[in-house]
Amino acid sequence: MSRRDAVAPLVPMLLAQTRSELVSRARVPAFSVTSLVLPVVFFTFFGLPVAGLVRGDGVSIGALLLASFGAYGVGSVMVYAFGIGVAVERGMKVDLLMRATPLPSHVALVAKVLTALLFALGTVTLLLAYGIVVGGVTQPASVWLALMAWLLAGSVPFIALGLAIGYLAGPNAAPAVANLVYLPSAFASGLFVPLEQLPRFVHAVAPALPTYHHAQLAWSAVGAGGEPTRASLAWLAGYAALFGALSLHAYRREAR
Repeated sequence: MSRRDAVAPLVPMLLAQTRSELVSRARVPAFSVTSLVLPVVFFTFFGLPVAGLVRGDGVSIGALLLASFGAYGVGSVMVYAFGIGVAVERGMKVDLLMRATPLPSHVALVAKVLTALLFALGTVTLLLAYGIVVGGVTQPASVWLALMAWLLAGSVPFIALGLAIGYLAGPNAAPAVANLVYLPSAFASGLFVPLEQLPRFVHAVAPALPTYHHAQLAWSAVGAGGEPTRASLAWLAGYAALFGALSLHAYRREAR
């Protein structure tokens, strides 16, 4: 038997590893429940009272807030749950064990990315279902599908950012670093409070943040975007390259 024949097929190996990652994450309620429920809690407090209102330009405020909290939820899955999970695994030497197995490192990484995307998809699906059923927010199906697609497509930089935090910070420091990086940028991007109500200096900072451009993609799906889609994608692609290079450097340093 040749060496090539001895290697397991790529797709079944990736599916098995992804299933393993999903089971591992699902067994930790602090990850799975928080990721799914927190955006719903935010919409309950901030969105339900105004879900039926419409702006002067015809944009549904309920749909706008679902887009905002959807962007927050997807980003938080990548940065908090995904990034901190990597840091915890490093602290438990799980990553060291995985590198000692025959599993190719790129398969393990892709499985983590797929797991994060699946949890993000679950987060958005639950949030939109809650907004539609409980909040009475109505939009054409094409709007909801576009919103889900842009939220997941725009999550790539946050996957890379989560990896960078996971490999640069220890298990005890990673939650604090994630909070320090993601939460202020989410607020400064207008995900919780409209930019017009934030201090003036934040207006100058917001357009340089990845969370701002992720939010713009989400808002564009419900007719409230403030910049061309191409510009949002270009900014997010640049951040994905930057954070990706940082996480790759951190991973290679860890593997030495």
